[in-house]
Amino acid sequence: MPVTTAMVTRPGDLCTRVAQGLRHTLLLRALHMKKLVLLLSFLTFGELSTAQELGIRFGDVLGNSVAVDGLFQVGDFSRVHADLSFGSGVGIEALYDFLYKPLGSEAFNWYVGAGPSMLIDDPFYLGFSGEIGLDYHFNGVPISLSADWRPTFWIIEDTDFRGGGFGLNARYVFGQ
Repeated sequence: MPVTTAMVTRPGDLCTRVAQGLRHTLLLRALHMKKLVLLLSFLTFGELSTAQELGIRFGDVLGNSVAVDGLFQVGDFSRVHADLSFGSGVGIEALYDFLYKPLGSEAFNWYVGAGPSMLIDDPFYLGFSGEIGLDYHFNGVPISLSADWRPTFWIIEDTDFRGGGFGLNARYVFGQ
């Protein structure tokens, strides 16, 4: 069988096909990542809608300046602390406060926790945050104020440590 020019692959054509295939693969991965982020956002909003305390957080929240803040009791001395922050991107945190204990009086508590953190921006960041803070529940009024520090260790996109993360939370306490 004679060789024709249609059968010969030029080096430029091969590079173009490889680049197109790589671009297609990256677009599919980005689409899957967007679906995952959307699912996590819906789950976070769903959990925030059933929160036992719901409010707002001011300060450094994954590089953003404000967040919707929710708390869910999971035991006598533990809870889940979730945030959805806005600013330069959308941040999602779900921190498990494995230690939540009274400090002196019943209205004053301290807590320590850790959990995953994600910042949806360009570039996308995924990491792990710690948390330590003080919480005050007003007697007879369904309001809680707290101040905490949340250092973050980013793992995906760039390995980095952020020592900031100081914030002030004001929340409404349901069922009090």
